[in-house]
Amino acid sequence: MKPIHVFKFGGASVRSAEAIRNLAQIVRKYKDENLVIVVSAMAKTTNALEALLQHWLNGETDALNQKVREIKSFHMGAALELVNGNSAHILIGELEVLFEQFDQQLSGTPTKGYDFHYDQLVSFGEIFSTRIVSHYLNFEGIPTRLLDARRLLRTDTSYREGVVDEKTSGLLCQREFDFVSANIYLTQGFIGGTEVGTITTLGREGSDYTAALLANLLGAQDVTIWKDVEGVLNADPKIFDSTCKLEFVSYQEAIELAYCGAQIIHPKTIKPLQNKRIPLYVKSFINPELPGTVIAHSDVVIKLPPVLVLKPKQVLITLSPRDFSFVIEDCLSKIFAILYKHRVKVNMIHTSAINFSICVDDEKLRMDAALEELRSDYMVRYNSNLELLTIRHYTAETIEKYIGGRTVYLQQRTRSTARFVIDAR
Repeated sequence: MKPIHVFKFGGASVRSAEAIRNLAQIVRKYKDENLVIVVSAMAKTTNALEALLQHWLNGETDALNQKVREIKSFHMGAALELVNGNSAHILIGELEVLFEQFDQQLSGTPTKGYDFHYDQLVSFGEIFSTRIVSHYLNFEGIPTRLLDARRLLRTDTSYREGVVDEKTSGLLCQREFDFVSANIYLTQGFIGGTEVGTITTLGREGSDYTAALLANLLGAQDVTIWKDVEGVLNADPKIFDSTCKLEFVSYQEAIELAYCGAQIIHPKTIKPLQNKRIPLYVKSFINPELPGTVIAHSDVVIKLPPVLVLKPKQVLITLSPRDFSFVIEDCLSKIFAILYKHRVKVNMIHTSAINFSICVDDEKLRMDAALEELRSDYMVRYNSNLELLTIRHYTAETIEKYIGGRTVYLQQRTRSTARFVIDAR
């Protein structure tokens, strides 16, 4: 059998009808290869669905209906720009069925908690986009078979952070991806399904993870993530000036960057690839002929320039035992159990004799529930509206340039990494 290649196209690469045409041009070059295409929701759709969910939960009927109209109009408009004739009739009919299912989700009363309803509604972004992209590829003479990721990746019921059962998922994938009935398959990123068919999502920006999992389970030769940048840069060009492209990044370095919050890849992406030494290419869908960046195994340390990662919307929380006892192992175990229970993501930790400080993502629903429980045993102080700046391979000049004059609430330095909790600008 020919080698299998996995392509992942994010929201920016399917943001419009024009972008989807560009995707088709890239795929056409590989139409005779065994190819698995993973597609995200069209740009800004996930944000729009998150806003819609909040309107629904708050009972804001007028705002909800307006948002529904906007989402439907956007997807129907893109579909009609891409196909015509009988193909348009079929695609619009299928989208109308999907929107009826979407409306049915909104017709009930939210009773099962934010995370559950998030997955049932926000997952429609990928379902809409893949239906449109699949139809267009076939319309353009690129035979493509659409598979439902909810029937490929089996997860538990950890809504918004679904844990994948790799053994069962592997069996499901081997059955569906036979590369006999078709050689090009397309599926949704970001989503999976439980044993009883309930939709789960794999974490924000989880489409990269989907691509890596499928590559692992199918024994793919490589994975390519198509971005609107020419590869992995040493900093986000929208935030920092004088950025440069990294030609090669080791799996270990990529994991460190993802953990620190680098948006170029999802934090869970590397492990499935590293386990089978599957190289990951990050390339530009704007200039697909450029070489991009390779993320792969390396036995030698590659010297890199300073790499900057900025995580916005951070909160610094400090806990102190009410009886002024020492912060010791039993105490820390209890704190982490509460944080884990409420799925609060900890990005940085600092301890002293009687204080324990953590920098966490400002996710109000999860954080408020955790703080309420912690207050029974600890005095709680916190600062919000903060940022976490990580500088890998730092130099004194880089720290001075980006930290000089800023208010620093907490900092940590190791041999290769400096991290600073600072006021948001």
